[in-house]
Amino acid sequence: MTAVETQPERTALSWQRTGLGVLAVAGLLGHRALERGSAVLLVAAGTVALLGLAVLGGLAPLRYRQVRGRVERGRAVCDPWVARAVTGTVLLTAGAAAVAVVIG
Repeated sequence: MTAVETQPERTALSWQRTGLGVLAVAGLLGHRALERGSAVLLVAAGTVALLGLAVLGGLAPLRYRQVRGRVERGRAVCDPWVARAVTGTVLLTAGAAAVAVVIG
């Protein structure tokens, strides 16, 4: 296998892991919301779930295609806006989890 074949696949897998991690936190928040009967936690869980789905369904496939095309053309694969988007998603997820700990 060459770098052209492996780089996009590794990138796609890392984005999928990030999205699944965000969805896992959403599931934990949802469980806590149902246990406590908390509307605030339920909204936080729904928001985090939507963010996770956006990463899995939107950013991950987009990033895969971008990396594949850039590797094939011999260009750099970094893209600052995508890194900012996923960083924001992870920070919002961490914030929602912190709210769950404080409320719970």
